[in-house]
Amino acid sequence: MTESSRPHPEIRILFGDPDAEEIAAVTAVLSAALEELGGEQRRRQSAGPSAWQRSQRSVRTPLVRGAWRSLGR
Repeated sequence: MTESSRPHPEIRILFGDPDAEEIAAVTAVLSAALEELGGEQRRRQSAGPSAWQRSQRSVRTPLVRGAWRSLGR
């Protein structure tokens, strides 16, 4: 994605009176953080299941409703 085609997040400053340099600094930090989070999400989606997820298996067959009552007979 190029810089010009990327959507710009809406940032609203509710308190204080920041100057243009402070606004630029906050915008840069927040944009970098969002880009990093987006990259992590893309890596997770493309990586497939983790080793933990692949190792999971059924421990036993599912219980049948009422079957436990016949065990003591």
